[in-house]
Amino acid sequence: MDLADLTTLRLGGPAKAVLDATTEAELIDVVRITDEAADPLLLVAGGSNLVVADEGFNGTVVRVLTRGITVDADACSGAMVTIAAGEPWDGVVSRAVDEGWVGVEALSGIPGSTGATPIQNVGAYGQEVSQTIASVRAYDRFDRAVRTFAAADCGFTYRSSRFKREPQRHVVLSVSFQLALGDLSEPIAYAELARSLGVEIGRRAPARDVREAVLELRRAKGMVLDEADHDTWSAGSFFTNPVLTASEAASLPDGAPQFAQPDGTVKTSAAWLIDRAGFAKGYGTGNATLSTKHALALTNRGGATTQELLALAREIRDGVRDTYGVTLVNEPVLVGCEL
Repeated sequence: MDLADLTTLRLGGPAKAVLDATTEAELIDVVRITDEAADPLLLVAGGSNLVVADEGFNGTVVRVLTRGITVDADACSGAMVTIAAGEPWDGVVSRAVDEGWVGVEALSGIPGSTGATPIQNVGAYGQEVSQTIASVRAYDRFDRAVRTFAAADCGFTYRSSRFKREPQRHVVLSVSFQLALGDLSEPIAYAELARSLGVEIGRRAPARDVREAVLELRRAKGMVLDEADHDTWSAGSFFTNPVLTASEAASLPDGAPQFAQPDGTVKTSAAWLIDRAGFAKGYGTGNATLSTKHALALTNRGGATTQELLALAREIRDGVRDTYGVTLVNEPVLVGCEL
């Protein structure tokens, strides 16, 4: 099987073997057996954060297809919701809104699996999963044991975690979220979303309205998967927003977005830098271009190769660095290839 069939970019050559794990026990067993055989291992669930080489993957691909959601809720403490790693994330958010579980409504429309969310501390529109994760249960491939990490032990930072920093060690089995109960969202923290809802930043809105507004915003940017829309044949945002020192941020040109962080660093907008460095929406020739809707998404227009996509990524990265002195960092995981 080509990994192009398992990724949202629809890129990537064949794997030596593809195995399905539909239960937690199967997942642990197949990972353990693969490790004992010293065979390279690649875990794939939604495939929305992977860029796989045209040559494919010379090892075992394990599809994480585990399912299950358990809930322990009461009026005082809210809902403790434990979700199997393979559960599609947007289905979880949809159910949360339906059930009145508050805290993930702004994370609507994000493709991929629940197990992937703590790895890169998934976030959008002013929310991050680290704000509501209570614990992560994982199989430790080094110690060959199942471990539970409290949120404080997950090492969450912007688009990262201990799981991302040690990519070969942990296999996420399930994630537990502590969610408030109610019909209103968490306070709106993102200006674009606040404008869409017609509320001030810091105010709450019906959670269902927040979900619909986020889905509308994401669709307008080509960030909700659609088989017929090549702007969604992507890995989402290809570059993370740069986090700079105060002195580095001071060298940015006038008008560059700057968001002060609690630790004294400054976050700026990768999309702004890309656009102002001469790479407008739709930039590129051939089968790999920037999305026509969002400057952060590199897309497969149909028939692209990974080599073509990475050539475009390098051109953009180098152009931003030459123009502004800021080196963009890729967000998706590169398998068998380099940027």
